[in-house]
Amino acid sequence: MRGAAAVVGVAEQHYRRGRAPGDEHRMALEAILAACRDAGVSPREVDGFVSYAGGDLSGPVLGADLMIDELRWSSMVWGGGGGGAAAAVVTAAAAIAAGQAECVVVFRAMAQDDTGRLGYAKYHFDDRYVAAGVGAPAHVCALRTQRMLEHDGVPRSALRALVRAAYHHAQQNPSASGYGRPLDDAAYEASRLIVEPFHLYDCSRESDGAVALLLVSAERARALRPDPAYVIAGAQGAPGGYSEHGENDAEYTSAGFRTVAGRLWASAGLQPSEVDVVQVYENFSGPAVASLIDHGLVPPGADAGSVLTLENLIAPSGRLPLNTSGGNLADSFVNGMGLAVEAVRQIRGTSTNQVPGARTSLFIGGPMAPLVSSVLFGSEEAL
Repeated sequence: MRGAAAVVGVAEQHYRRGRAPGDEHRMALEAILAACRDAGVSPREVDGFVSYAGGDLSGPVLGADLMIDELRWSSMVWGGGGGGAAAAVVTAAAAIAAGQAECVVVFRAMAQDDTGRLGYAKYHFDDRYVAAGVGAPAHVCALRTQRMLEHDGVPRSALRALVRAAYHHAQQNPSASGYGRPLDDAAYEASRLIVEPFHLYDCSRESDGAVALLLVSAERARALRPDPAYVIAGAQGAPGGYSEHGENDAEYTSAGFRTVAGRLWASAGLQPSEVDVVQVYENFSGPAVASLIDHGLVPPGADAGSVLTLENLIAPSGRLPLNTSGGNLADSFVNGMGLAVEAVRQIRGTSTNQVPGARTSLFIGGPMAPLVSSVLFGSEEAL
């Protein structure tokens, strides 16, 4: 599957929670049409749809709205909310590589006036959680993060550096929610406690909006544009027994990627050190740090603090530039799919915080979920 498919069109729109100008259906269609325009492809040529994290929109519904010529692929990644974000991209690439479809859209839309907020016990949580007062993702991720800090010895400064890097990048991105709102150490530390150890700025935003990516075969991608973002490798899943529902995992401080990341690197034929830029899903700062450790990008324990410094995490000169649009923390949160768009921008060379000569761009989906996923994009040179 390596390099068989590529992203040729991207689009995103986001608004403050509750401020969307339309419902999820309308915004999804607008994003898909915009991604088609970006690619120079007629919407009627779309023959596949992939999404994740549930929702009422499906391929047959959207295909009819767009008056497509034929629907050949329609699928949803199960489990884990944003954990399936990267898997959705890989599923689209797999459909193209297998000849099941030729022009596939990956999309996610959120309008929380329609569907409710994500940060409460709507799914995921069973009677064991709720009876103990654990009713939101922040609670579960806080438990695992506190263990990572206390038992593994990861310094809290690592969380702060990741958050500050996101806000640093947002200052160069006029569309980011955190644009014009720089964050320093004092403001970070003074922000109110949400659930220990997370303060306000450790927590992702909740936005309304929609995101779409359009994938085609590598051959067609080369004909459409000079800068396609090829899907080099991807992986999804979880270690055996890993689940939010038990809270008894042997690797309790893992973000769930350790076996998934191993398969990603083996499929890519690359090492973590060969990644030029990273977009890591930060539902909260702690799980994002755990994701970087799981992928071998950052050492575990106290040594994580030597890599996770503000200077190392910012573009253009950092050793590990990440979340270069501002990420879920300081740009927007449409279930993390905006991170995939920024990963593609880095390959195109069009990011507002561009990493010079970026050849490989990693998107890590939502951590500490029952299912997690990652996808590595690359330029033609990286194939």
